[in-house]
Amino acid sequence: MEDLARAAEKVATLMRLMTTTGGLRLKYRITAGAGAMDPDGFERRDIYVECKGPDADLMLQNDGELLRSLEHVAAKMLRLEPEDHDRVSFDANGYKASRARALSEAAEEAIEQVEETGEPYRFAPMNSRERRMLHLFLQDSGLQTASSGEGPRRFVVLYPAGYRIPAERPHDRFGSHNRPRRRSPSGYC
Repeated sequence: MEDLARAAEKVATLMRLMTTTGGLRLKYRITAGAGAMDPDGFERRDIYVECKGPDADLMLQNDGELLRSLEHVAAKMLRLEPEDHDRVSFDANGYKASRARALSEAAEEAIEQVEETGEPYRFAPMNSRERRMLHLFLQDSGLQTASSGEGPRRFVVLYPAGYRIPAERPHDRFGSHNRPRRRSPSGYC
Protein backbone atom coordinates (compact mmCIF):
# COMPACT_ATOMS: atom_id res chain seq x y z
CA MET A 1 0.00 0.00 0.00
CA GLU A 2 1.74 3.07 -1.21
CA ASP A 3 -0.87 5.63 -0.21
CA LEU A 4 -2.30 4.77 3.21
CA ALA A 5 -4.76 7.67 3.18
CA ARG A 6 -6.31 6.47 -0.08
CA ALA A 7 -6.33 2.86 1.14
CA ALA A 8 -8.05 3.93 4.38
CA GLU A 9 -10.65 5.83 2.37
CA LYS A 10 -11.40 2.69 0.34
CA VAL A 11 -11.89 0.76 3.58
CA ALA A 12 -14.13 3.59 4.86
CA THR A 13 -16.22 3.25 1.69
CA LEU A 14 -16.62 -0.46 2.41
CA MET A 15 -17.70 0.28 5.98
CA ARG A 16 -20.18 2.95 4.84
CA LEU A 17 -21.66 0.39 2.45
CA MET A 18 -21.92 -2.18 5.26
CA THR A 19 -23.62 0.27 7.63
CA THR A 20 -25.97 1.95 5.16
CA THR A 21 -26.93 -0.46 2.39
CA GLY A 22 -25.99 -3.53 4.47
CA GLY A 23 -27.89 -2.26 7.49
CA LEU A 24 -25.29 -3.15 10.12
CA ARG A 25 -25.68 -0.95 13.18
CA LEU A 26 -22.03 -0.20 13.86
CA LYS A 27 -19.77 2.66 14.76
CA TYR A 28 -16.26 2.25 13.44
CA ARG A 29 -12.94 3.98 13.73
CA ILE A 30 -10.29 3.55 11.04
CA THR A 31 -6.68 4.19 11.96
CA ALA A 32 -3.91 4.17 9.36
CA GLY A 33 -0.14 4.36 9.64
CA ALA A 34 1.81 4.24 12.90
CA GLY A 35 -1.36 4.48 15.03
CA ALA A 36 -2.66 1.26 13.48
CA MET A 37 0.30 -0.84 14.57
CA ASP A 38 -0.43 -3.95 16.60
CA PRO A 39 1.04 -3.31 20.07
CA ASP A 40 1.76 -7.03 20.45
CA GLY A 41 3.38 -7.32 17.02
CA PHE A 42 1.33 -10.26 15.78
CA GLU A 43 0.00 -8.42 12.74
CA ARG A 44 1.88 -6.05 10.46
CA ARG A 45 -1.19 -3.91 10.16
CA ASP A 46 -1.16 -0.54 8.43
CA ILE A 47 -4.93 -0.07 8.64
CA TYR A 48 -6.94 -0.96 11.74
CA VAL A 49 -10.74 -0.87 11.83
CA GLU A 50 -12.29 -1.00 15.28
CA CYS A 51 -16.04 -1.66 15.40
CA LYS A 52 -18.54 -1.17 18.21
CA GLY A 53 -22.29 -0.96 18.44
CA PRO A 54 -25.45 -3.07 18.60
CA ASP A 55 -24.38 -5.38 15.74
CA ALA A 56 -20.73 -5.80 16.77
CA ASP A 57 -21.53 -9.22 18.24
CA LEU A 58 -22.71 -10.37 14.80
CA MET A 59 -19.16 -9.84 13.57
CA LEU A 60 -17.87 -12.24 16.24
CA GLN A 61 -20.18 -15.16 15.57
CA ASN A 62 -18.55 -18.35 14.28
CA ASP A 63 -15.17 -17.35 15.73
CA GLY A 64 -15.13 -13.93 14.09
CA GLU A 65 -16.02 -15.14 10.62
CA LEU A 66 -17.46 -11.78 9.52
CA LEU A 67 -14.32 -9.98 10.79
CA ARG A 68 -12.14 -12.31 8.72
CA SER A 69 -14.43 -11.88 5.72
CA LEU A 70 -14.18 -8.10 5.92
CA GLU A 71 -10.39 -8.37 6.20
CA HIS A 72 -10.36 -10.56 3.12
CA VAL A 73 -12.61 -8.25 1.11
CA ALA A 74 -10.58 -5.19 2.14
CA ALA A 75 -7.30 -6.92 1.23
CA LYS A 76 -8.71 -7.80 -2.19
CA MET A 77 -10.00 -4.23 -2.70
CA LEU A 78 -6.51 -2.95 -1.92
CA ARG A 79 -4.95 -5.61 -4.16
CA LEU A 80 -2.72 -6.96 -1.40
CA GLU A 81 -0.72 -10.11 -1.93
CA PRO A 82 -1.78 -13.01 0.35
CA GLU A 83 1.30 -12.60 2.54
CA ASP A 84 0.31 -8.94 3.12
CA HIS A 85 -3.32 -9.56 4.13
CA ASP A 86 -2.51 -8.89 7.81
CA ARG A 87 -1.78 -5.27 6.88
CA VAL A 88 -5.54 -4.63 7.17
CA SER A 89 -7.17 -5.69 10.42
CA PHE A 90 -10.76 -5.52 11.65
CA ASP A 91 -11.77 -5.94 15.29
CA ALA A 92 -14.94 -5.71 17.33
CA ASN A 93 -15.36 -5.38 21.10
CA GLY A 94 -11.70 -6.29 21.75
CA TYR A 95 -12.11 -9.76 20.21
CA LYS A 96 -8.60 -9.99 18.81
CA ALA A 97 -6.86 -9.19 22.10
CA SER A 98 -9.10 -11.70 23.86
CA ARG A 99 -8.35 -14.33 21.21
CA ALA A 100 -4.59 -13.63 21.48
CA ARG A 101 -4.76 -14.22 25.25
CA ALA A 102 -6.63 -17.49 24.70
CA LEU A 103 -4.06 -18.66 22.13
CA SER A 104 -1.21 -17.72 24.46
CA GLU A 105 -2.77 -19.75 27.27
CA ALA A 106 -3.37 -22.70 24.93
CA ALA A 107 0.27 -22.50 23.81
CA GLU A 108 1.51 -22.60 27.42
CA GLU A 109 -0.71 -25.59 28.22
CA ALA A 110 0.45 -27.42 25.09
CA ILE A 111 4.13 -26.78 25.89
CA GLU A 112 3.59 -28.21 29.34
CA GLN A 113 1.79 -31.26 27.98
CA VAL A 114 4.41 -31.99 25.29
CA GLU A 115 7.25 -31.65 27.79
CA GLU A 116 5.49 -33.98 30.24
CA THR A 117 4.38 -36.65 27.78
CA GLY A 118 6.99 -36.41 25.01
CA GLU A 119 4.10 -36.72 22.53
CA PRO A 120 3.05 -34.22 19.82
CA TYR A 121 0.13 -31.90 20.59
CA ARG A 122 -2.40 -31.06 17.88
CA PHE A 123 -4.29 -27.76 18.16
CA ALA A 124 -7.80 -27.29 16.77
CA PRO A 125 -8.04 -25.98 13.19
CA MET A 126 -7.77 -22.19 12.91
CA ASN A 127 -7.32 -19.45 10.35
CA SER A 128 -3.92 -18.44 9.02
CA ARG A 129 -3.56 -15.34 11.21
CA GLU A 130 -4.21 -17.34 14.35
CA ARG A 131 -1.87 -20.14 13.23
CA ARG A 132 0.87 -17.55 12.68
CA MET A 133 0.21 -16.08 16.12
CA LEU A 134 0.35 -19.53 17.70
CA HIS A 135 3.67 -20.28 15.96
CA LEU A 136 5.03 -17.00 17.37
CA PHE A 137 3.86 -17.89 20.89
CA LEU A 138 5.57 -21.27 20.58
CA GLN A 139 8.82 -20.23 18.89
CA ASP A 140 10.83 -19.65 22.09
CA SER A 141 9.76 -22.95 23.68
CA GLY A 142 12.61 -24.97 22.16
CA LEU A 143 9.98 -27.26 20.65
CA GLN A 144 9.17 -27.67 16.96
CA THR A 145 5.96 -26.54 15.27
CA ALA A 146 4.41 -27.35 11.93
CA SER A 147 1.14 -26.60 10.21
CA SER A 148 -0.79 -29.51 8.79
CA GLY A 149 -4.06 -30.09 6.99
CA GLU A 150 -5.71 -28.18 4.18
CA GLY A 151 -7.92 -25.11 3.94
CA PRO A 152 -10.25 -24.48 6.89
CA ARG A 153 -9.06 -27.72 8.53
CA ARG A 154 -5.43 -26.53 8.72
CA PHE A 155 -3.98 -26.73 12.23
CA VAL A 156 -0.74 -26.40 14.20
CA VAL A 157 1.11 -29.34 15.73
CA LEU A 158 3.64 -28.89 18.54
CA TYR A 159 6.36 -31.55 18.56
CA PRO A 160 8.87 -32.46 21.26
CA ALA A 161 12.46 -31.29 20.73
CA GLY A 162 14.28 -33.62 18.35
CA TYR A 163 11.07 -35.29 17.16
CA ARG A 164 11.18 -36.36 13.52
CA ILE A 165 8.27 -34.59 11.85
CA PRO A 166 6.60 -36.83 9.26
CA ALA A 167 6.22 -35.28 5.77
CA GLU A 168 5.95 -31.73 7.13
CA ARG A 169 8.74 -29.24 7.51
CA PRO A 170 9.21 -27.30 10.75
CA HIS A 171 7.46 -23.97 10.61
CA ASP A 172 9.80 -21.08 9.97
CA ARG A 173 9.53 -17.75 11.71
CA PHE A 174 7.39 -16.12 9.02
CA GLY A 175 4.73 -18.76 8.51
CA SER A 176 6.09 -20.28 5.31
CA HIS A 177 6.97 -23.86 4.62
CA ASN A 178 8.86 -22.69 1.51
CA ARG A 179 6.71 -24.96 -0.60
CA PRO A 180 5.53 -23.83 -4.02
CA ARG A 181 1.91 -22.75 -4.01
CA ARG A 182 -0.54 -24.89 -5.91
CA ARG A 183 -2.44 -23.05 -8.58
CA SER A 184 -5.93 -23.79 -9.72
CA PRO A 185 -6.43 -24.52 -13.45
CA SER A 186 -7.39 -20.87 -13.99
CA GLY A 187 -4.11 -19.70 -12.47
CA TYR A 188 -5.73 -18.20 -9.37
CA CYS A 189 -5.06 -19.48 -5.87
